[in-house]
Amino acid sequence: MVDFIDGAENVSVHGIFNWILLLAIFSIITVIGNYIGYKHPIADSLVGMAMLSLITLCGVWMERELPFNISSIIYISVIGIVLAFPSMPTSGVLLHYVSQVELLSIVTVFLAYVGIGMGKSWNEFKALGWRAIIVTVLVIASTYLGSAVVAHIILVMTGVPV
Repeated sequence: MVDFIDGAENVSVHGIFNWILLLAIFSIITVIGNYIGYKHPIADSLVGMAMLSLITLCGVWMERELPFNISSIIYISVIGIVLAFPSMPTSGVLLHYVSQVELLSIVTVFLAYVGIGMGKSWNEFKALGWRAIIVTVLVIASTYLGSAVVAHIILVMTGVPV
């Protein structure tokens, strides 16, 4: 099976097209779930997903083209933060449309994609053995618990009733 994502270090037209195709499919499914589950307007959700997809494309391009050994998720986060910074002219528009996309809509589609990806390499996953499953469960549980503790502390510090 051909991979959708071109793992090459240099960005090719084929690789960019595959990213655009993948993000378009991802966005459409997310917008549909966002409309059905949260009743956000389709047009606003679609614009919000288009903005998120464009930021993602820029981050992926920067990871492959810039001479630094930095993950694309860092570039994507920095671009999003800079564009949403209150003093930026893009802030109001970006925040309005991106707020029309619920996080759970995105996560649902992303986890389905990860599940499909794991299904392709199920034999490799089984080869890791039962110890890897225990480590995976412990890592996920610890991450969740740590996030919950930090969130609780921040909420208490800011005076939000918990």
